[in-house]
Amino acid sequence: MSAANALQTAVFAKLSGDSALLALLGPGGIHDRLLESPAHPYLRLAGIESRDWSTASEPGEEHDLAIEVRGPEGGNRVVQEIAARVRALLHDAGLSLAGQHLVNLRHEATRTARDGAARGHVAAMRFRAVTEPVA
Repeated sequence: MSAANALQTAVFAKLSGDSALLALLGPGGIHDRLLESPAHPYLRLAGIESRDWSTASEPGEEHDLAIEVRGPEGGNRVVQEIAARVRALLHDAGLSLAGQHLVNLRHEATRTARDGAARGHVAAMRFRAVTEPVA
């Protein structure tokens, strides 16, 4: 399993296992794709960009993880509450990754805005993770 895939799997498990987050989202509220006719609100693991982060002596990767929280028209407060819970769950989380050691996972930024095309609100979150293969 690639480091990015292991990271996404662990993040999905962490978010899916939190009853407080699931209460905010409702059933089936966590996805890895953009939905055409979604029930709001929902959370989407929007993507991961990975780069080599090896040192002279150790292999490693740096990952930028994008998560979007989408809510209905007038749902700015809702997406902000969900984003706050996601940040609390993931920032500095000690996730267990298959075949990888998670060096760190940090929240970098959250941007909230109205999405006119989707007729709703979105909170776009960015996290930075560094992984090393388990020897």
